[in-house]
Order: sequence, then structure tokens, then C-alpha cells
Amino acid sequence: MAAESHALLGASSAKRWLECTPSARASERFEDHPSAYADEGTKAHLLCERKVRMALNLNPEPLPDGFEADGEMEECSEQYLSFILELVSKAKEPIPAVEARVDFSDVVPEGYGTADFILISGDTIHIVDYKHGKGVEVSAAENPQMMLYAYGALNAYGAIYDLEKVSMTIFQPRLGNVSTYETTREELEKWATDFVKPRAEMAWRGEGVLSDGPWCRFCKCKATCRKRAETAMELAKHEFKDPALLSDQEIAEVLGKAEEVASWANDVKEYALTEALKGKRFPGWKVVEGRSIRKLSDEAKAAEAVVAIGKDPYEKKLLSITDLTKLLGKKRFDELLGALVYKPPGKPTLAPESDKRPEYAASSAAEDFKDNKEE
Repeated sequence: MAAESHALLGASSAKRWLECTPSARASERFEDHPSAYADEGTKAHLLCERKVRMALNLNPEPLPDGFEADGEMEECSEQYLSFILELVSKAKEPIPAVEARVDFSDVVPEGYGTADFILISGDTIHIVDYKHGKGVEVSAAENPQMMLYAYGALNAYGAIYDLEKVSMTIFQPRLGNVSTYETTREELEKWATDFVKPRAEMAWRGEGVLSDGPWCRFCKCKATCRKRAETAMELAKHEFKDPALLSDQEIAEVLGKAEEVASWANDVKEYALTEALKGKRFPGWKVVEGRSIRKLSDEAKAAEAVVAIGKDPYEKKLLSITDLTKLLGKKRFDELLGALVYKPPGKPTLAPESDKRPEYAASSAAEDFKDNKEE
């Protein structure tokens, strides 16, 4: 996985460079910035890999020295193991592979990746990808990363086994998401040859037209991309004198773009601050100290002083549900505390009609909005 992250046209970023072919080369001048989330995901993958290898007797290797997993990670890896074992138990003459390198360089220059789990069962090849993140639910339906992994797996096994069907599953336990997408070998190979190959060649050369969309989220160029800026600035065409003077249709259009514009503005601001701290000057702007709050230079001494006059300087507070789940593991948490957990109604918010959540009743929404204003 680490090697793929440095590939120009990696499978994990395929959605972006397939939709916006110039973005791959444009991103080369930006540095990689490892995140705590990526590190956590790597740890979870290592744990999942070891457990599956041990269960299937596929040359398990010891975990790195000092490796530690919290209760939630242990529980997630157990769920993943159970899913894999059930998949294998239902397979016809199963042939499994763990953390298998897949090569799709015949359609993507220097294209390769690592599939978390591959299983051959009769005329079907299964590809499973573990996702530890819980920020965004990932669907397997026509997912370019999964489809490239599957195509690479067919390159490896298609000449040996008579494979006709392809099944791709994303297993994302922290969101309770198990998404599966099925297609045929013929359809997958046609997609790779007719759609991926020409666009990958354009992306490799840095050619094509900039295109903005959801795929911009993880693009290194998102703060400086001119196309994204042009899309955001289209809102300036409206005269924001008073929202009441806009038609309902105009307001609907603004709502559709507002979050995207806010996200773009925040990305630009964050980028500018990062560069300014490195010494770059932006005309009319300077770096200053932000708001600061008072702190105690020595908390132990402060506590001693308060205790000395007979007061208690400490407060006891129960861990959050997330932290309790990490502490106990999901299974143990459900056993001990599951009956005590409830979910109060969320505050009303506007969402596109395509959103899966049920619509608020008008009277209920108005009352909730009134209550929230009074808080």
C-alpha cells in the first residue's frame, strides 16, 4: 500500500485522474503529508492481514515491534476476519490470496496496486478491500479503485482459471458498510480498454481538460486549481442584497453551491497560511498571532495549591461513546452498554433531495428551529 501511494496513477486516486486527467501531473509539485488517519489505516490493515493469514495458514508474519491496537481496531479486524472466512466457506474449491500485488500497467502506465484479499471460486473472482475510515461511506458500485484491482487480478489469474464473473466488496466496519458490486469479465475488460486506457495515457502526459467535482476532495491542487476557483466564483453572478429578493429557484442554486464554495475558500485559506509560514508573501496579507487562551504553566502545582485550601480542583467525566468503544471493543461495548445508548433527533438541516434521510415534517422542523434559536 505504501508504494502505491507514490504512484503517479495509483488505483486509490483513479476516480480523480480519470475525471480530471491533468490533475495527476499538476499534483507532482506538492509534497505528501502523512496523516494520523493514514497511519491508523495502515495499522488496521496489518492487523487484518495477519489474522486472515493465520486463519487460512498463509505464511503469517509477526506484527512490528511495539505494535498496539485499541479495542475498536481489534473488533473491526475480527469482523473482517469473520467476513473473509464466511466468503471462503461458501466458495467452490477456494483459492485465496492475501495482500496480493496486482498489475494493470497494460492499461495504466506503471499501474499496480495491492489487493487486500482475492478469492477464486469456480468461475468467479472476488476482490475485497478493507476500509478503516469512518468519515465517508465508500461504495463498491463502479468504484474505479476496485475495478482496477479486479482487472489486475484478472491479469494474474485469468489465464490460469476459467473466470467469467467478478465480485468486488468494500468492507468498512466502522460505518457498518459492506458494499458489493458485481460485473462480468467481459464488461470489466471493455471498461479498462475503452475507457481507462485512453484517459490514463492523457493523465500520464498531463493532457486533458480540468474538471472539478467530488474527486477534488483529496487532490493536492484543490486550493490552487483555477477550474475549481472559476466554479466557486460563479456564485458572484448573483446580487446578494437580500435573500428575500432572490427567487426560490435562485436560492436553490445557491444552496447547491454554498458548501462547495465554503470548502474551496477554506482550502485556499489553509494553503495560503501554510505557504506564508514558509516565508511566501501574499500581497496585502501577513501572518499574525490568533486568539489565545490562558493556560497554567504547572498543573500539578496548581492542583496542590487548590487542595491545600480544601477545594477539589478535579472533575470526573465519563468517556465519550467513541472512546468507550475504543476502550472496550465494539462487541464488549454492545454487551455492557448497548441498552443504554440512544440517539436523539438531530438538528434540522437542509440537504439535497437525493439524501437518503427521511424528510422533516414542516411543523416539526419549524419547532426544532425555534428551539435551537432559543438555546
